[in-house]
Amino acid sequence: MTKPRLFLRSGLCLLAFLMAVPVAEAQQGRGGTGRSAPRSEKPAEKEPPPAPEPPPAPYDRDLLRLSEIIGALAFLRDLCAAPDAGQWPVRMKALLEAEGVTPGRRDRLAGAYNRGYRGYALTYRVCTPSAREAATRFVAEGERLSHSLASRFGG
Repeated sequence: MTKPRLFLRSGLCLLAFLMAVPVAEAQQGRGGTGRSAPRSEKPAEKEPPPAPEPPPAPYDRDLLRLSEIIGALAFLRDLCAAPDAGQWPVRMKALLEAEGVTPGRRDRLAGAYNRGYRGYALTYRVCTPSAREAATRFVAEGERLSHSLASRFGG
């Protein structure tokens, strides 16, 4: 049985629209005279709106949590000079390549990784017993999550 491939694709059209409005207003305001630039005779070709993202996969919440754990471990294991410190960013890159098939999904996974990394970068400046304990707990939670995901959804 193959793993279900359902992905989020909500809000891209709205986001593209919201981002385009300020640009159009700013372009009209340029020139210093208050007049807009002369229009060309041909209307500009518009790009079709991006296709909406598919609905979220049933394992998305766990995948986002796993991304956050990998981010925390990337910081903590490097801080404590663990031998596997360089593996965590590589693991996240592999996860992004495997699961980040749409720009929105890739952004959510990368955002979760960054939250995990930054959360501990704000807390720890040097390796402490508490930092080592947090890393140990994250490794255990990450193992549980990855085994659960693999057993429930394949892969």
